[in-house]
Amino acid sequence: MIDLIKKLPKAELHLHIEGTLEPELMLELAQRNSIDIPYSTVEDIEKAYNFTDLQSFLDIYYEGASVLIKEEDFYSLTWEYLLKCKENNIVHTEIFFDPQTHTQRGIPFYTVIKGITEALNDAKDELGITSQLIMCFLRHLSQEECFKTLNEAIEFKHDIIGIGLDSSEIGNPPSKFKEVFKKAREEGFKIVAHAGEEADCSYIVEALDLLKVERIDHGVQVINSKSLIERLIKEQIPLTVCPNSNIELKVFESYKKHNIKELLDLGLNVTVNSDDPAYFKGYLNQNFINIYKNLNLSKEDIVKLVRNSFNASFIDEELKKIYLEKVDKILESF
Repeated sequence: MIDLIKKLPKAELHLHIEGTLEPELMLELAQRNSIDIPYSTVEDIEKAYNFTDLQSFLDIYYEGASVLIKEEDFYSLTWEYLLKCKENNIVHTEIFFDPQTHTQRGIPFYTVIKGITEALNDAKDELGITSQLIMCFLRHLSQEECFKTLNEAIEFKHDIIGIGLDSSEIGNPPSKFKEVFKKAREEGFKIVAHAGEEADCSYIVEALDLLKVERIDHGVQVINSKSLIERLIKEQIPLTVCPNSNIELKVFESYKKHNIKELLDLGLNVTVNSDDPAYFKGYLNQNFINIYKNLNLSKEDIVKLVRNSFNASFIDEELKKIYLEKVDKILESF
């Protein structure tokens, strides 16, 4: 089964590019850009990865992102992740990036997106990996600040397929951003949002009804609402679940307590993703292996989760068909 997990082609739909910043690269970029960070070794950084909740992670996440200054830094960051995609048999990835994390530090929007997109384009040519880019608003900031960022993003519509919402969830409900997402929809962007990670089901309902999302990022708290479960099954709104992340941030006590198998068995459109893998002990295959080992997942469960990843993606039907046929070919050999 572990061999099958590794060999199956997959899509990843919930991945923060800033969350792929490995300690080695963080130290290298800090030195290259003369940025003072409170760590001098890889071990120092890894010791800091002892999170108690979402906010304790975000504090370190933003500290790490401070080493990203130049276009080449964003290229290096993205390219390192794409090499991990090759290792993990990720053939398509839909990447989140947080421009406000950088523009607030005086880094131009153009610098961020140019470095990322150049790496994505090179990966398509050299590694055969297709990708799409989703820009996220930081929900701890104001809607007014998000409007400014959206206006910058509109200039790069050819590079950005969707708009998302991330960062500190509790106290920053989707309703806070209703108007900026309305404008994003009018501009033709796909819409996704983090909801129901730490906050209750009302955040998922708001994301659906007010933001009109096409995917819910995380969404594991849906288990607490029978009516919402029924709605999500009926509408087949995808949930981009991130098992390692949920354990590291104490959303669940352990992998055995994780509800992804339960959600899948209920008929929800669930996918597996790695979220911020440099911080959460593992890329996509490791997430699959952890839930397989702890939740008694069958071969059918694994295959369903992999198929869901392509069907829930924003790629066209023709490319979906090609990727799903690749899944079938691997299954034939098993």
